[in-house]
Parts: sequence; structure tokens; C-alpha cells
Amino acid sequence: MKQKIQFFPITSFSVVMGLTGLSIAFGKFYHMQWLPKVFYDVSIFAALSIFVLLVIMYGLKFAFYPDEVITDFKHRIRVNFFSAISISLLLLSIAFYTYYPLLSITFWWMGTVLHTIFLFKTISFWVQHNFEIHHFNPAWFIPVVGNILIPIVGVEYAPQIISYFYFSVGFFFWIILFTIFLYRAVFHAQLPEKFIPTFFILLAPPAVGFISYMRLAQSWDGFSIFMLLITYFFIMLLAVMFRSFYKIKFFMSWWAFTFPLAATTIATIVAFQITNEVIFKYIAFLMLGVSMVAIAVVAWFTAINIKKGEVCIKED
Repeated sequence: MKQKIQFFPITSFSVVMGLTGLSIAFGKFYHMQWLPKVFYDVSIFAALSIFVLLVIMYGLKFAFYPDEVITDFKHRIRVNFFSAISISLLLLSIAFYTYYPLLSITFWWMGTVLHTIFLFKTISFWVQHNFEIHHFNPAWFIPVVGNILIPIVGVEYAPQIISYFYFSVGFFFWIILFTIFLYRAVFHAQLPEKFIPTFFILLAPPAVGFISYMRLAQSWDGFSIFMLLITYFFIMLLAVMFRSFYKIKFFMSWWAFTFPLAATTIATIVAFQITNEVIFKYIAFLMLGVSMVAIAVVAWFTAINIKKGEVCIKED
């Protein structure tokens, strides 16, 4: 048990991101009267329970092994996953928005403050350390996604200019980091097998950006359509690259498959609500099915590897 706490991975919070994303999708399907409410009820409290469990586990790691937490924060890759904690809070805020507004606003403020701290700490870390191009991987997008999530319910809880601030920062860094990613992927060595699933993170910024922009501007215009169609482009690209994914060994990074797929599902439902184009309804059902299968498979392999004791181990 001591080893499990000592080497408890910060990447575990990506589990909450995936489950909460699916819960939000279930909530949208329920509100559209496409699914019964039980899916929303069960998933939202399952995600909250797992988040509390992970916070307790990582809290114990901080209490008993603070040096390990400092090592995580100084690690060139794991530092980006601290934002998964604040993103989990923001996603729970979105999930509880119509279910329990008082809890939603509490999670939003906690998530926004914490994400702001992680944002500046992470970018400061990038600037103050020397990186080689091979250190870059799509996990660097995680802090960016958090910024773009903030306006989704933030437009209800704070002055709109605050939401625009985070949206602007997130969109700015999405473009910059994507440029670096494309250069890394095309002109340098392939990503290690462990990071292959993180390619799916490329879906998250445009999908979340579309949802966030619709909450801010409430406008079906060229910019919103651009973000939605770029999301679909990446979905098609990843589908063409499927051979790169189905034979890789299990790592906790498999959870990178989950939240981006759920975010694409939610974005598609929003597109249907705005346009009433039936094609978006069909895509939403397809994406929900893919998201559910992805989460079921990843959760199954996670449980197997936890039982084998291959999750809470010392990482390079």
C-alpha cells in the first residue's frame, strides 16, 4: 500500500476527465429526451466519487511523500497533468450545472482558481527550462483545454470579460502548440508508444472551443463552424490512423482516448440544437457509442492492470 501511495500517478485524474465528459454527454442526451435520466444520474455521481478518491490518494502522497509530488511537478511531461485536477473540477461544474447549481458554482470557482495557478506555473516551467523537441507531446495541450472550458458555465458565474480572457489565452496557445506538435510529428522521431494515445487530445481544443464560443457569442458563424469542422477533420484523421492505436501496450495514457471523444459528442449535440440538422443527431449517437465503448475498454484494462499492480509504479 505504501508503494501505491508513493508512486500514485498524477495522470490518474485523466480518468475523471473521461468519465465526467461522458456524464455531460449523457446529460445532454437526457435533456434532448434521447436517453433516460438514469444514465446521467449514475455517471455523474460515479465521476464525483472517483474524483474524491483520487484527491484523497494524491493528498496522501503529498502528505507522506512530498518529494515525489515535487518530482512530478518538476517532470517535463507530468507537470502538464496537474491541470487535469483543475479540469476535473471544471468538468464537474459543467456536469452539475443543471443538476445541482450550488455545487456547480463551487466547483467552478475552485477549478478556475486552481487552473489559473497551474496555468502560470506550467507556462513558467516551460519558459524557465531547456526543452528539446522530443520532449513535446500532446499532453502539453491539457492546460490549454482548461482555459477553454472555463467560459462554458463561467458566463453564468462571473463577468463575461473573464470568460473571454480565458478563451483568448486558450485559443492563442492552442494555435502555437499545434504548430509545434505538427513540426514534432512530421520532422522528428515518432512519439514513444506510451504517448501514442495522446494524439486524441488534438480533438479537445477545437471541440471544447466550439462549445465555449457558442456559450460566449451564441453565434453560428464562420468561426464556430471552423472549430466544429476542424474537430471532425481530426476525427477522420485518427480513424485513418487506427492501426497506430489498436496494438499498443496498456498505459494510463489510454485515458487520453476518452475525454476528447466525449467532447466531440457534446459539440455535435450543441450543433444539432442550433441548426436542427438531422446529420448532427446521427453523428452524436455514433460518437456517444464510440465514447462508451472506448471508456468501457479503457476502464476494463485499467482494472486489470490495477489488479496486477502495474499502475502505481515508479516512472521514468
